[in-house]
Amino acid sequence: MASGIYNSFKRDVLKGLVNLVSDTIQCALMTASHTFNAAAGTNSIWSQVSGNEVASGNGYTTGGATLSGNSVTANDTNNQGVFAASNVSWTSSSITARYAVLYDATQSNPNKPLICCFDFGSALTSVSATFQIVWNASGIMLLS
Repeated sequence: MASGIYNSFKRDVLKGLVNLVSDTIQCALMTASHTFNAAAGTNSIWSQVSGNEVASGNGYTTGGATLSGNSVTANDTNNQGVFAASNVSWTSSSITARYAVLYDATQSNPNKPLICCFDFGSALTSVSATFQIVWNASGIMLLS
């Protein structure tokens, strides 16, 4: 399984329909049942993948956590657009997750567009501990 950016997000950002800084961007944790598929129409909106979200309770709330400190900048050295945000965590949690999915929660339900999916490589577990996603220092997404 691979990480990737959903094709519908690529379309929506080019149309100006998603604003990674001012919109409410959520990070949801997904079970191993989730399958990343970049194709628009197959995995375009949250309701198409939400059935694979980890169970709420034990430190996790349905829909995931809201990203904070969102920024979009230009990296002129590497000729990239960079999306970054603060690391996200669930404290005192008991969670097993294989993937994280970012989506734009600003849109009305169920049309919350998917942005990208991150594959942890294997299921990760926290038991009455903090489950944290530490984003790459270069940014969450780089547009080259």
